[in-house]
Amino acid sequence: MAEHLQLQQQYHHPYSQPRSHQMVKAATAATAGGSLLILSGLILAGTVIALTIATPLFVIFSPVLVPALIAAALLVTGFMASGGFGVAAITVLSWIYRYVTVGHPPGADQLDQARMRLARKAREMNERPEQLTSAAAS
Repeated sequence: MAEHLQLQQQYHHPYSQPRSHQMVKAATAATAGGSLLILSGLILAGTVIALTIATPLFVIFSPVLVPALIAAALLVTGFMASGGFGVAAITVLSWIYRYVTVGHPPGADQLDQARMRLARKAREMNERPEQLTSAAAS
């Protein structure tokens, strides 16, 4: 029985893999890492060559490209902002609809507490001038 437990623990221990499995994992990792390192070096070399070729073209066409890039950036920014505000508006309208119809969407309790605090402060501010005038009169 003790031998069976010892063998079972040996095979289920995460670090007790056979040596061949460890060697295959190491070889695979080294191959993948080396391939990616070579690929990144080739991409860097290609980028440098493309930039070297394209730089004179950028200088020649910069009076056209710079305003075009600025306009494109403003256009993309406008569309992204418009989309973001649209999604926010739909989310808020959906939340309000659920608040009115269903009753308790997430955050409704916090909204009710904030509304009560604001109403209490408004009453206090309304009563404050009356207290000050009565105190000044006496």
